[in-house]
Amino acid sequence: MTPTIPELTDRARDVFRIVVESFLDSGVPVGSRTIAQVSGLNLSPASIRTVMQDLEEAGLLAAPHTSAGRMPTETGLRLFVDGMMHAVAPSEQERAAIGAGAAQRGPVEEAIAATTAALSGLSSCAGLVLVPKREPRLRQFGFVPLGNNRALAVLVGEDGSVENRVVDLPPGMDPAALTTAANYLTAMLAGATLSEARTRITREIADERAALDRASRTLVERGLAVWSEDGGHRPVLIVRGQANLIEPQATADLDRIRGLLDELEGKEEIARLLDSARQGDAARIFIGSENKLFALSGSSVIAQPVRALDGRVVGVVGVIGPTRLNYARVVPMVDFTAATLARLLA
Repeated sequence: MTPTIPELTDRARDVFRIVVESFLDSGVPVGSRTIAQVSGLNLSPASIRTVMQDLEEAGLLAAPHTSAGRMPTETGLRLFVDGMMHAVAPSEQERAAIGAGAAQRGPVEEAIAATTAALSGLSSCAGLVLVPKREPRLRQFGFVPLGNNRALAVLVGEDGSVENRVVDLPPGMDPAALTTAANYLTAMLAGATLSEARTRITREIADERAALDRASRTLVERGLAVWSEDGGHRPVLIVRGQANLIEPQATADLDRIRGLLDELEGKEEIARLLDSARQGDAARIFIGSENKLFALSGSSVIAQPVRALDGRVVGVVGVIGPTRLNYARVVPMVDFTAATLARLLA
């Protein structure tokens, strides 16, 4: 049975804290001589070794091989994060960097991506953001002939965003019908979201109030159909900074890194993992095998819901990196990023 913090002696707590903090800082197992030299505990290396052995038997520390120092186990990291970690607030420069990403002009997705990239760079992890797909207010709709009975349907949003879809045309479609349908859709879509415009246009066509000939009506229906209802509600997952996961000292651990990068390609699974963090008020921390998705790659995930002023969850932000994360620094950084994105997504 894993001991709790109060069950550890003062000496064991001090040694355990030093081992964990030193390992998270350096990534190197910590030996008794190192602790004796830097800790100020006034303990001999032999006494420290005895304490470390007790901590190892309790499942909190482990030795990668016989002659090495000790490093925290996943159980030990969980105990440290939950009961001993002293959070460090982001610096003024770190806050400014995250805020600058959110202040970027253009479509909101680009600002979210820039904020995610800033979080990734500052935390030296891969940054993750899961947000609902936002429907922009629309400005213009057009058709561009492609030949072979196909055309490109183009949607332009008021925020400058552009989306394209390929539409199949009925054989022998008069090019004038493309212009007629595009003009009609632009008039009907202007200032509305796609779902709002779809409802309005469907009703007009059903009531035969749309001033369209049969060919143009067919084109309007096909133009709307290529944007499926599912696409409007599917969440958007933004991942930035995957290169941060490849540490210079990780050359002997390339299989783990390769597995982690493969897992990041499975966006549906990551989206599901982040979505599981929506219910909490604070960050959720998944350490190593605590999460099945990243169990084999030995990675940790910190995820926090993004809440609007009215309490609605409007997204989830987080990072993924090695279990040797500076949790005390990164957790508050994720929290600040969540607050920044809340203002952007409100």
